[in-house]
Amino acid sequence: MDKHRLGNALTNVGNMAKRNTMLIVLALVIIFFTIGTGGILLNPGNITSLIMQTSYVIVLAVGMLMCILTGGNIDLSVGSVLALVSVIAAKLLVEAHMNVFLVIIISLIIGGLIGAFHGFWIAYIRIPAFIVTLAGMMLWRGLQLVISDAKAIPVTSDKNPLFTSIFNSFIPNIKLTLFGVTFDIVCMILSVLATAAIVILMTRSRKTRKSKGFEVPSRAAHIFKCVLISAVILFFTFLLSEDRGFPFMLIILAVILVGYSYFTSKTVPGRYLYAVGSNEKAAKMSGVDTNKILFGAYTNMGVLSAVAALICVARFASAQPTAGEGYEMDAIASCFIGGASAYGGTGTVTGALVGAMFMGVLNNGMSMMGIDTNAQRVVKGIVLLAAVLFDILSQKRRKTT
Repeated sequence: MDKHRLGNALTNVGNMAKRNTMLIVLALVIIFFTIGTGGILLNPGNITSLIMQTSYVIVLAVGMLMCILTGGNIDLSVGSVLALVSVIAAKLLVEAHMNVFLVIIISLIIGGLIGAFHGFWIAYIRIPAFIVTLAGMMLWRGLQLVISDAKAIPVTSDKNPLFTSIFNSFIPNIKLTLFGVTFDIVCMILSVLATAAIVILMTRSRKTRKSKGFEVPSRAAHIFKCVLISAVILFFTFLLSEDRGFPFMLIILAVILVGYSYFTSKTVPGRYLYAVGSNEKAAKMSGVDTNKILFGAYTNMGVLSAVAALICVARFASAQPTAGEGYEMDAIASCFIGGASAYGGTGTVTGALVGAMFMGVLNNGMSMMGIDTNAQRVVKGIVLLAAVLFDILSQKRRKTT
């Protein structure tokens, strides 16, 4: 009997490890770089910087995931779109002295129009996404350089305080000392609320899946996962409270992540993305307007590229002519590392978040350890190849079983 229970326990642990492979890998990478940097990686100031550095990659990764779900399609133009929108936004702010909220709306519209331009050729003319977005990468980058005259446009906080505060500010600290330990009340309240919301959603999801006959983790495994996630959130929030407080950017990211997670898992159009990626012909025969789904995915990618552009302008206090270079690779890698399938039809917003954080920790950790930039590219290339290889082998294993 004891052996039977032990066997079940080991099986549950193994299944939980399989379902959370990338979280485990991310934890190991954090531990590795924490040791390699002498603890600097988990310094409160560095945690804040890591969040701000990774924010635009997370936004781009969420948009890229929508494209990948439709059949392994990607968007190579996101970095160039980001650069173009950032220049236009900076010029409207600095030279036209336009209202901040009007600039944000115009930027989002421009991003959406560019995405719709790509989506039209991909969805309705059926030019391969790789070709369309490769052309877009060159087109929008060239246009950006023409508009900016290849010069940086400064957007300083003293002249544009409202704009920079929206994307680059912190909720003021309210310190409280108990038993010799100083806490930031705001950070603690927000972390407790976030933890409670996540635990409730995870519990409801487990009950729903169980009631529908799906396989779910054991109660002990579920409780362990909830406790672990809660501890991680509280730990990192405590680190944030030791620095400048709770970044407003985290609230923006939370809205995006929760919104898109709900869209992909709970709405009909969101499920259509998976249907198109799994089998476009079958989806079309079932009455799904596959062209519309493809068009929407790329239009959405343009809008999120504009959001990332606004974040970058606020973070770097300028629109740089080299802005966005290589961002498309980080976004694509984040999705595949986070479990999205190279064939489409598989992937989650949570996975894209984990992949983006993995890339952020990798970049940050290697930089702090003084690893050469060229060597960093080698490492990231190997990691991306390994993630795609893992996906392909998994696909083959499912077909043979």
